[in-house]
Amino acid sequence: LYSMNKDGNTFEKGFRKSAKSVGNVMGNFHPHGDFSIYDAMVRMSQDWKNRETLIEMHGNNGSMDGDPAAAMRYTEARLSEIAGYLLQDIDKNTVPFAWNFDDTEKEPTVLPAAFP
Repeated sequence: LYSMNKDGNTFEKGFRKSAKSVGNVMGNFHPHGDFSIYDAMVRMSQDWKNRETLIEMHGNNGSMDGDPAAAMRYTEARLSEIAGYLLQDIDKNTVPFAWNFDDTEKEPTVLPAAFP
């Protein structure tokens, strides 16, 4: 969520390829494989698993029947409006930041939330 927000992949703008978001996360914050990153994105977009979706996704993001999501090269994603509200004060020193795995970027240790 932080990476998508940082890259401007927000609800008021157009969708971007999921593979681009996954690559940004993997390169900057989580260099442990793309499947877990994409799987988390897909889960955050599934309205049958979450009361509020944090990511909006165009394309096949799976089904209630257990069908898997399409490969990341086929889907597009952006932050949902509610995710925008959760992250709106991230740049106001509301949460502590720590260095990433190679000390090139800072990332929040938690995400600010105006509401539970």
